[in-house]
Amino acid sequence: MSVFLRTSRLVLRTVTEDDLDEVVALDNDPLVMRYLNGGRPVSREEVRSGSLRRLRGPGFWAAEASGPEGPPGGGSPGGWLGWFSLDPLDGAGTVELGYRLRRSAWGRGYATEGSLALIDKGFRELGARRVTATTMTVNAGSRRVMEKCGLRHVRTFFEEWPDVIEGSEQGDVEYALTREEWLAGRG
Repeated sequence: MSVFLRTSRLVLRTVTEDDLDEVVALDNDPLVMRYLNGGRPVSREEVRSGSLRRLRGPGFWAAEASGPEGPPGGGSPGGWLGWFSLDPLDGAGTVELGYRLRRSAWGRGYATEGSLALIDKGFRELGARRVTATTMTVNAGSRRVMEKCGLRHVRTFFEEWPDVIEGSEQGDVEYALTREEWLAGRG
Protein backbone atom coordinates (compact mmCIF):
# COMPACT_ATOMS: atom_id res chain seq x y z
CA MET A 1 0.00 0.00 0.00
CA SER A 2 1.47 3.31 -1.09
CA VAL A 3 0.40 5.98 1.41
CA PHE A 4 0.23 9.50 0.04
CA LEU A 5 -1.04 11.36 3.09
CA ARG A 6 -2.19 10.82 6.69
CA THR A 7 -4.44 13.03 8.79
CA SER A 8 -5.67 12.46 12.33
CA ARG A 9 -8.49 10.21 11.06
CA LEU A 10 -7.67 9.40 7.43
CA VAL A 11 -5.14 7.60 5.32
CA LEU A 12 -5.06 8.57 1.64
CA ARG A 13 -3.39 5.85 -0.40
CA THR A 14 -3.02 4.75 -3.99
CA VAL A 15 -6.17 3.23 -5.48
CA THR A 16 -5.66 -0.40 -6.51
CA GLU A 17 -7.60 -3.05 -8.43
CA ASP A 18 -8.54 -4.47 -5.00
CA ASP A 19 -10.74 -1.40 -4.46
CA LEU A 20 -13.14 -2.45 -7.23
CA ASP A 21 -15.90 -3.77 -4.93
CA GLU A 22 -15.81 -0.60 -2.83
CA VAL A 23 -15.96 1.67 -5.90
CA VAL A 24 -18.83 -0.41 -7.35
CA ALA A 25 -20.77 0.01 -4.09
CA LEU A 26 -20.01 3.75 -3.95
CA ASP A 27 -20.97 4.35 -7.58
CA ASN A 28 -24.22 2.41 -7.11
CA ASP A 29 -25.47 4.32 -4.08
CA PRO A 30 -28.26 6.52 -5.51
CA LEU A 31 -27.76 9.26 -2.90
CA VAL A 32 -23.99 9.39 -3.41
CA MET A 33 -24.48 9.66 -7.17
CA ARG A 34 -27.54 11.95 -7.09
CA TYR A 35 -25.64 15.05 -8.26
CA LEU A 36 -23.36 13.15 -10.63
CA ASN A 37 -25.56 10.88 -12.72
CA GLY A 38 -28.97 11.25 -11.11
CA GLY A 39 -28.42 8.11 -9.02
CA ARG A 40 -28.68 5.64 -11.90
CA PRO A 41 -27.02 2.24 -11.36
CA VAL A 42 -23.81 1.37 -13.17
CA SER A 43 -22.49 -2.09 -13.98
CA ARG A 44 -19.38 -3.59 -12.46
CA GLU A 45 -17.73 -3.47 -15.89
CA GLU A 46 -18.60 0.24 -16.30
CA VAL A 47 -16.95 0.90 -12.95
CA ARG A 48 -13.90 -1.24 -13.79
CA SER A 49 -13.31 0.42 -17.17
CA GLY A 50 -14.46 3.91 -16.15
CA SER A 51 -14.36 5.03 -12.52
CA LEU A 52 -11.69 2.64 -11.26
CA ARG A 53 -9.45 3.21 -14.26
CA ARG A 54 -9.56 6.98 -13.69
CA LEU A 55 -9.07 6.61 -9.93
CA ARG A 56 -5.91 4.58 -10.52
CA GLY A 57 -4.36 7.55 -12.32
CA PRO A 58 -2.32 10.38 -10.82
CA GLY A 59 -4.08 12.76 -8.47
CA PHE A 60 -6.54 10.23 -6.97
CA TRP A 61 -6.40 8.41 -3.61
CA ALA A 62 -8.54 5.93 -1.72
CA ALA A 63 -9.56 7.18 1.72
CA GLU A 64 -9.55 4.89 4.73
CA ALA A 65 -10.46 5.61 8.33
CA SER A 66 -7.35 5.51 10.51
CA GLY A 67 -8.66 6.48 13.94
CA PRO A 68 -9.31 3.99 16.74
CA GLU A 69 -13.07 4.25 16.18
CA GLY A 70 -12.81 2.67 12.72
CA PRO A 71 -15.06 3.59 9.83
CA PRO A 72 -18.51 5.07 10.38
CA GLY A 73 -21.22 2.47 10.66
CA GLY A 74 -18.91 -0.06 12.32
CA GLY A 75 -16.04 -2.18 11.15
CA SER A 76 -12.37 -2.20 11.98
CA PRO A 77 -9.97 0.73 11.67
CA GLY A 78 -8.71 1.06 8.11
CA GLY A 79 -12.21 0.81 6.68
CA TRP A 80 -12.68 2.18 3.15
CA LEU A 81 -14.57 5.52 3.09
CA GLY A 82 -14.30 6.67 -0.52
CA TRP A 83 -11.79 8.72 -2.48
CA PHE A 84 -10.24 12.17 -2.86
CA SER A 85 -8.55 13.87 -5.78
CA LEU A 86 -6.30 16.77 -6.53
CA ASP A 87 -6.31 16.49 -10.30
CA PRO A 88 -4.05 18.76 -12.40
CA LEU A 89 -6.13 20.79 -14.88
CA ASP A 90 -3.39 22.66 -16.71
CA GLY A 91 0.35 23.18 -16.80
CA ALA A 92 0.03 26.46 -14.89
CA GLY A 93 -0.56 24.96 -11.45
CA THR A 94 -4.37 24.74 -11.37
CA VAL A 95 -5.68 21.59 -9.70
CA GLU A 96 -9.25 20.40 -9.18
CA LEU A 97 -10.24 19.17 -5.74
CA GLY A 98 -12.71 16.29 -5.64
CA TYR A 99 -14.10 13.76 -3.19
CA ARG A 100 -16.71 11.05 -3.07
CA LEU A 101 -17.46 9.38 0.25
CA ARG A 102 -19.85 6.64 1.23
CA ARG A 103 -23.01 7.88 2.87
CA SER A 104 -22.07 6.53 6.31
CA ALA A 105 -19.11 8.97 6.29
CA TRP A 106 -21.23 12.05 5.55
CA GLY A 107 -21.61 14.72 8.22
CA ARG A 108 -18.55 13.53 10.18
CA GLY A 109 -16.01 16.03 8.85
CA TYR A 110 -14.07 13.54 6.71
CA ALA A 111 -14.62 15.47 3.45
CA THR A 112 -13.37 18.69 5.04
CA GLU A 113 -10.44 16.98 6.79
CA GLY A 114 -9.23 15.22 3.65
CA SER A 115 -9.77 18.27 1.46
CA LEU A 116 -7.89 20.61 3.80
CA ALA A 117 -4.97 18.17 3.95
CA LEU A 118 -4.85 17.91 0.15
CA ILE A 119 -5.08 21.68 -0.31
CA ASP A 120 -2.24 22.14 2.17
CA LYS A 121 -0.09 19.51 0.44
CA GLY A 122 -0.94 20.95 -2.97
CA PHE A 123 0.22 24.44 -2.04
CA ARG A 124 3.16 23.39 0.17
CA GLU A 125 4.67 20.53 -1.81
CA LEU A 126 3.08 20.03 -5.21
CA GLY A 127 3.45 23.49 -6.73
CA ALA A 128 -0.27 24.25 -6.95
CA ARG A 129 -1.06 27.89 -7.68
CA ARG A 130 -4.86 27.57 -7.63
CA VAL A 131 -7.33 24.96 -6.34
CA THR A 132 -10.77 24.76 -7.91
CA ALA A 133 -13.81 22.61 -7.20
CA THR A 134 -17.20 22.34 -8.89
CA THR A 135 -20.57 20.90 -8.02
CA MET A 136 -24.22 21.37 -8.86
CA THR A 137 -25.68 24.56 -7.41
CA VAL A 138 -28.19 22.50 -5.40
CA ASN A 139 -25.50 20.34 -3.73
CA ALA A 140 -25.46 22.28 -0.45
CA GLY A 141 -23.36 19.69 1.41
CA SER A 142 -20.49 19.80 -1.04
CA ARG A 143 -20.65 23.59 -1.25
CA ARG A 144 -20.34 23.76 2.57
CA VAL A 145 -17.20 21.60 2.45
CA MET A 146 -15.66 23.89 -0.18
CA GLU A 147 -16.44 26.96 1.92
CA LYS A 148 -15.05 25.37 5.12
CA CYS A 149 -11.83 24.74 3.18
CA GLY A 150 -11.51 28.42 2.28
CA LEU A 151 -12.63 28.18 -1.34
CA ARG A 152 -14.83 31.02 -2.52
CA HIS A 153 -17.65 31.02 -5.06
CA VAL A 154 -16.25 32.19 -8.40
CA ARG A 155 -19.12 31.63 -10.81
CA THR A 156 -22.32 29.83 -11.64
CA PHE A 157 -22.37 28.24 -15.08
CA PHE A 158 -24.61 26.09 -17.24
CA GLU A 159 -23.47 23.15 -19.36
CA GLU A 160 -25.27 20.70 -21.58
CA TRP A 161 -25.35 17.25 -19.97
CA PRO A 162 -26.51 14.05 -21.68
CA ASP A 163 -28.95 13.25 -18.86
CA VAL A 164 -31.12 15.77 -17.05
CA ILE A 165 -30.61 15.56 -13.28
CA GLU A 166 -33.05 17.08 -10.82
CA GLY A 167 -31.69 20.53 -9.95
CA SER A 168 -29.54 20.85 -13.08
CA GLU A 169 -31.68 23.76 -14.26
CA GLN A 170 -29.97 25.80 -11.51
CA GLY A 171 -26.55 25.12 -13.04
CA ASP A 172 -23.20 24.32 -11.55
CA VAL A 173 -20.91 26.38 -9.34
CA GLU A 174 -17.16 26.78 -9.31
CA TYR A 175 -15.23 27.58 -6.15
CA ALA A 176 -11.54 28.47 -6.02
CA LEU A 177 -8.64 29.34 -3.72
CA THR A 178 -5.32 30.79 -4.86
CA ARG A 179 -1.99 30.14 -3.19
CA GLU A 180 -1.85 33.82 -2.17
CA GLU A 181 -5.30 33.62 -0.52
CA TRP A 182 -4.27 30.42 1.24
CA LEU A 183 -1.07 32.04 2.55
CA ALA A 184 -2.99 35.14 3.73
CA GLY A 185 -5.49 32.94 5.59
CA ARG A 186 -2.73 31.15 7.50
CA GLY A 187 -1.47 34.35 9.18
